[in-house]
Amino acid sequence: MDHSTAKLVIVFESLEHEMGVAKTIRHGNLGKRTLRLAEKDGKFYGLADGKICAEGDDADRVWLQLHDEAGKSDPRYFGYSGARSRFLKFFPNGFHSDGYANQERNYKLAAKNKLEAAAPLEEALTGSGFGEAVLSVYRATNMLSPFEKTKLQEVFRGSSADAVIQAAAAFAKNADKASLVRLENTLKPFDSAKWTVATYLPYLWRPEQHMFLKPEVTKDYAARVGHSFASIYEARLNFNVYVSLLDLVDRTTDELNDLKPRDGIDIQSFIWVVGDYQEDREDIYT
Repeated sequence: MDHSTAKLVIVFESLEHEMGVAKTIRHGNLGKRTLRLAEKDGKFYGLADGKICAEGDDADRVWLQLHDEAGKSDPRYFGYSGARSRFLKFFPNGFHSDGYANQERNYKLAAKNKLEAAAPLEEALTGSGFGEAVLSVYRATNMLSPFEKTKLQEVFRGSSADAVIQAAAAFAKNADKASLVRLENTLKPFDSAKWTVATYLPYLWRPEQHMFLKPEVTKDYAARVGHSFASIYEARLNFNVYVSLLDLVDRTTDELNDLKPRDGIDIQSFIWVVGDYQEDREDIYT
């Protein structure tokens, strides 16, 4: 134990003995680990299973550092550097290469262009009659399962199609809790209030602002880089989950700055490649 760690332990022991002074600001779980953010005399301490992992003057920053440190204990963890290495194994020339464009980006751009031509965002906010065109956009990629696509026929060929599309457009434009709740309510009657369905259109309309959420692969990726999304995620359309997803996107974008990702399409593709591509595949794209 080095001097700085020993000092932190002593401080924490003092906190535990003075619970009337120290107080818990936030708590949560990361996998099986219990996380706690404590404050004493204006200083914040992040603890994982009772052990201090971070300290500082900014509560949010300490909480983030705590998750980063606690996440390293996950057996899947290899950090952002490991994620980068895995991505570059399959696409050695990164985001700006023909191989990557052909495999991961072009078909998503084609779906985006199809959506913008058939149902521009500003028109979709209040317009009607876009149901069949929007359904064809969902069918234009393999990002949803065949089962999900089949269920969407009922949504976009029925009397609620306009309400669903308008709610999706409102979420794309506002990106707030109220618009997500509105979208959830329009999808619930069809048992389609799923993250994949809810985030697909906003992601295509505004990939610089939104992210498509494929839950399992994204949770796996978050665990691999030590991000709290891995433990915060829930299947219900909870806005806090989406905020955590966007933070994961921002962190990933910052870590990949030198590779120059352009938008959420690149980041979502990165997450998919890191989490889904198999090590034994022989096709390497340049």
